[in-house]
Amino acid sequence: MENTKNVVIVGAGLVGSLNACYLAKRGFNVKVYERRPDIRTQQHVKGRSINLALSCRGREALKMVGLEETVVHNGIPMRARMIHDLDGKRHPIPYGEKDQYIMSVDRRNLNELLLNAAEKHDNIEFVFEHKLVRCNFESGQAEFEGPDKSIKTETADLFIGCDGAFSSLRNLMMRATRLNYQQEYIPHGYIELTIQPTNNEFAMEVNYLHIWPRNEYMMIALPNQDKTYTTTLFMPFKVFESLQTEDDIIEFFKENYPDAVPLLGEGHIKQTLITTKAQSLISVKCYPYHIGSNWLIMGDAAHAMVPFYGQGMNAGFEDCIVLDELMNKYDLDFSQVLPAYTEKRHTDATAICDLAMYNYIEMRSAVNSKLFLLRKKMDNFLQKLFPNSWIPLYTMVSFTRTRYHECVARRAKQDKIIQYCGYIFLLLATGGVVVMVKGVGTDHILTTVTDRFSQLYSYIETTLHKFIL
Repeated sequence: MENTKNVVIVGAGLVGSLNACYLAKRGFNVKVYERRPDIRTQQHVKGRSINLALSCRGREALKMVGLEETVVHNGIPMRARMIHDLDGKRHPIPYGEKDQYIMSVDRRNLNELLLNAAEKHDNIEFVFEHKLVRCNFESGQAEFEGPDKSIKTETADLFIGCDGAFSSLRNLMMRATRLNYQQEYIPHGYIELTIQPTNNEFAMEVNYLHIWPRNEYMMIALPNQDKTYTTTLFMPFKVFESLQTEDDIIEFFKENYPDAVPLLGEGHIKQTLITTKAQSLISVKCYPYHIGSNWLIMGDAAHAMVPFYGQGMNAGFEDCIVLDELMNKYDLDFSQVLPAYTEKRHTDATAICDLAMYNYIEMRSAVNSKLFLLRKKMDNFLQKLFPNSWIPLYTMVSFTRTRYHECVARRAKQDKIIQYCGYIFLLLATGGVVVMVKGVGTDHILTTVTDRFSQLYSYIETTLHKFIL
């Protein structure tokens, strides 16, 4: 093909494998380098294994390469949070409308599926156990070192780093240009446990993301196809470090997660926390995402985030859509595509990194608050009242492709409107009291209140269209 280009992708994880499929569909020759062995040949895979929550953005990205149906078939719908109170009571908080749900997806299975799908393309080649060691950003060359210390040199029209939060390509780019970089480790780490099936059935309600919010720390559980639950304990490292003995561990669980102890099993809890080191969680922001017209970073390499909004994978997959759209817009002119990608995606990536950080507070603490539940009910009420104008923040982020920064901006405007409405309701209530004190008849009171509510409705509707849309 006249427009055939050679592309090298660094990283064969979720975003790298999916990106390879997108680029191969264009007829590009794609070579994917991965520093780890092929995970399909490994019994155990080192690294993060927190289950994934697939939502609208990720599904749309998979759909565009014909993989959505297969992935959804292998996932489990989660229609609500299931909150586990300290006294053992449970209550659900729906994510959205009845037809809106996120999917629990196994990370390794999804990665293997994407690798298999990519290998079906004749113009994709994988090279495992080779790490990026050097780049010549002017000549468009990169060197990869194999397990025997041999070097492979690649020349390509485009190099894309999809190699995670500790990206080798990003680190080399930082040495070669004025690339701003910010990372933040939160003081909380995580350890993963497993809830086994009970009598060959799920041990808890299945179509939920189970959360044990305990303010300073929390535990979550996501269902798997084999009827287990991947259960992740998040809490400050100092708390992990304080649990020195088996008795300390069991006492801590019985005090904070009493209903989970029989589900997990005391033996499993003791063994896991004694033998497993808590893993860290990092948030990464940087700018720009490119150098010249040959070098680009995507996914966690550009915008790693803590996992508390369930958008890390979804944002990375959406990166593939955005790049694909810009390639169409600029007719494969990488000198225009890459700067446009940086400018468009950086604003949204920053917004979702911040939202993910905020949502940790919501998940471990705010869900226990009556004000939080009141706001959820208010959002749902206003959405039904103004379905074309009022969309809750979580719905915008998880069930639409509204740009992340626009989601944040709209939420800020919604907060102002609710504040104004509170003032108006207060005035209405005050007016009603004044009317009754004056001894005005009941019919007149009803007429007055009805008129004022009609005015309020008109005001809200006008304000919504003016400020949110």
